[in-house]
Amino acid sequence: MLRRLKVLALLLVTAGVAAAAWVFTFASMSLEPPRPGYEFTVKSGASLRSLSRRLADEALLPEAHTFWILGRLLGKDTSIQAGTYRMDRAMTPVELLDKMNRGEVVAVEIAFVEGITLRHWMAQMKQHPKLRQTLDGKPADELRAAAGLPEGSAEGWLFPDTYRFAPGSADVEIVKRAHAAMKKRLNDAWEARDPDLPLKTPYEALILASIVEKETGAASERPLVASVFANRIRKGMRLQTDPTVIYGMGLAFDGNIRKKDLTADTPWNTYTRDGLPPTPIAMPGNASLQAATRPAASEFLYFVGKGDGTHQFSRTLEEHNRAVARYQLGK
Repeated sequence: MLRRLKVLALLLVTAGVAAAAWVFTFASMSLEPPRPGYEFTVKSGASLRSLSRRLADEALLPEAHTFWILGRLLGKDTSIQAGTYRMDRAMTPVELLDKMNRGEVVAVEIAFVEGITLRHWMAQMKQHPKLRQTLDGKPADELRAAAGLPEGSAEGWLFPDTYRFAPGSADVEIVKRAHAAMKKRLNDAWEARDPDLPLKTPYEALILASIVEKETGAASERPLVASVFANRIRKGMRLQTDPTVIYGMGLAFDGNIRKKDLTADTPWNTYTRDGLPPTPIAMPGNASLQAATRPAASEFLYFVGKGDGTHQFSRTLEEHNRAVARYQLGK
């Protein structure tokens, strides 16, 4: 009996040594990606054991057990981070564990340009293949609630920028980040506003910034464009800006604005209604926020496009009419 126990003990020690040797050998083994640009996704809450089985099924690992055992021995089995990982070269199991512990996930991006509307923003997210769709088809109030947007219109409340995210992230997370960015930018601009600014609230500044954004593509002119609208507000003049009319037309806008459109009353028609429109008309960038809160000091009340992306500014209607004749009518 004693002899048998000694043999069993020897076998166990031998097996343990062999297992330890295998784990040690495995730790420095070169794992070749099963295909170029190989990617795999670690879901939130997934165990290293289940991941090991999947990576073995996908032929990255030679078998499904040693990888998670190695992770446990190194204390790296409970700290892998969720996300999509990419292997462009061979890696050792230890390197792969370190990569997942650091969270070196593949990041993709989506870029929103200044002046985009909420409708186009949502359509752009819907078309992104790496975003998980949770907002598509939801009514406006559900969208606002899910994204933490304020009551009323969500237009204007998302900051146009490039956002990086892990593949499979929800579209609502992009909206939340963009909203937080806009709130901060708007608050910073409002805190540094011109003391004589004829606006009462940050929201009014957001509305004006959206108009400035749509009125000019020339960054250097934005403070002057903003000054025209600020001067008109001070004098009680209507803003008379085409982009607000276009926004009010919605899907009926076909690329051309006609005289009948300028006289057709909507809440956003600043030819037929006094003051600012009820909501922003686009997502303004930081330059437009700055211009709306700190307009240039000027006496200008009018401007007209020169045809090259810039404008001619005028102090009086007579000056403006001459500029229109020159730049719009070719007289």
